Amino acid sequence: MVKGELLIGGEARYGAGEAFKAFDPTLGTEIAPDFAGANLDDVRIACGLAAAAFDEYRATSLEDRAAFLEAIAENLERDADELLARAGVETGLPPARLKGELGRTTGQLRLFARVVREGAYLDVRIDHALPERTPPRSDIRLIHQPLGPVVVFGASNFPLAFSAAGGDTASALAAGCPVIVKAHPAHPGTSEIAGRAVMRAVAERGLPAGVFALLFDKGIEIGAALTADPRVAAVGFTGSRRGGEALMAIAAKRPRPIPVYAEMSSVNPVLLLPGALAERGEAIGKAFAGALSLGSGQFCTNPGLILAIGEADDFVAGARAAISEIAPTTMLTPGIHAAYRAGVSALNDHARVSCVVQGAEGEGLQGQVHLFTATSADLRADPRLVEEVFGASGLLVRCQDADDMAALLEDLEGQLTASVHAAPSDYPLARTLMPRLEKLAGRILFNGFGTGVEVCDAMVHGGPYPATGDGRSTSVGALAIARFLRPVSYQDVPAELLPTALREDNPEGVARRIDGVQTAVIR
Repeated sequence: MVKGELLIGGEARYGAGEAFKAFDPTLGTEIAPDFAGANLDDVRIACGLAAAAFDEYRATSLEDRAAFLEAIAENLERDADELLARAGVETGLPPARLKGELGRTTGQLRLFARVVREGAYLDVRIDHALPERTPPRSDIRLIHQPLGPVVVFGASNFPLAFSAAGGDTASALAAGCPVIVKAHPAHPGTSEIAGRAVMRAVAERGLPAGVFALLFDKGIEIGAALTADPRVAAVGFTGSRRGGEALMAIAAKRPRPIPVYAEMSSVNPVLLLPGALAERGEAIGKAFAGALSLGSGQFCTNPGLILAIGEADDFVAGARAAISEIAPTTMLTPGIHAAYRAGVSALNDHARVSCVVQGAEGEGLQGQVHLFTATSADLRADPRLVEEVFGASGLLVRCQDADDMAALLEDLEGQLTASVHAAPSDYPLARTLMPRLEKLAGRILFNGFGTGVEVCDAMVHGGPYPATGDGRSTSVGALAIARFLRPVSYQDVPAELLPTALREDNPEGVARRIDGVQTAVIR
């Protein structure tokens, strides 16, 4: 049952900060109950408890930590009916989408449980002493250790998978870091239900109560205070470029700066090569319309920029036909809807831009699909045309030739994804573009669109700035755990003082690199 309570130190209680209500974007009405906002005292208490819990939690065995992650997943599944019902009211997202997102949420928790059990993420390296060498070598051993308490900001567009028990929380807990979640005000009830599932798992597994906390705030004060607290070691954020850069600035000005892993802005360019356009341009256009409008376009991997060599008439025809039949759907919040309308209005009014097609006009907070077109010369005259419009808006840019397309790619900022539609006859051209795409994006895909991020070992959901604040990281997939770890080397440390994975007997059976030779997991 949603009560609007903060979750701190294993207890649920009302905050003393300013209260607010959730909002139903479909009906345009507020939803009970009041959510008690946190204040600065709550921040200090939550951060203090997280810091106090850190040493005990980081020392948990790999098995215990994996079982904890699995317990969270099980609790979420037990609460699925309440969780999905509340998420549907707070976001307007359809049941099928939310059910799939819950599956992704529990799936990534179990993925990290597997990662932890295997122990390979620790990247253990042992170089035995060589006393007879000139000069002698000491005994040197390396393992990755958790950073410390992590603040996670819930994302507006994923109330489950990037929220209280989402990917940042799962990967930080897997690394051995306590987590303090700053819930997103767009879906506070959903966050509370998920947060209670995490809190129950903390108690069920006998872990320190400070391992998890959930705070509410409808503004920015609490998020800023959490980022500035000296006991916080890292931040995970998914949201706007403005919000991410503000947190990065706070973190950089601390006496001891910390990393902010911020996923922020991306237009996810789609390249349409001549052979593919000739073979299946209309079909690509129809598929693009589906990707553009999926979830009202409120995906960070939404294909917002299309670069085509030539007129791409068949593509335009396919996209126009499909978009004209797409019914408008409800956007997540009044703020997102207003920003989207402002963005498409600016493109509609731009002297260098033409509107190819608009979808059906909606009511209330429903978003209307738009496809615009311009030329490469127009883009160079006004680079602001490639700024992200968060929603179902795409800009088709007609390039003169392959060199023109390559030059435009060189001018783009960092991206989460880059998609290439190519026929076999296009492969020589695609080969010349690959180095540019590798520098541009965290994920390159062929004959598809970036929407739909698989949670697996090989996935990268990140990219050069401003797609993310640190292009060396990913927020999705097994490698996401690396954000909250740092390498520590032990030289001539007595065996009884070493972490268990560095001891000769290796009681947890972790895979290790010993004297340059990789060994397998021992089970």
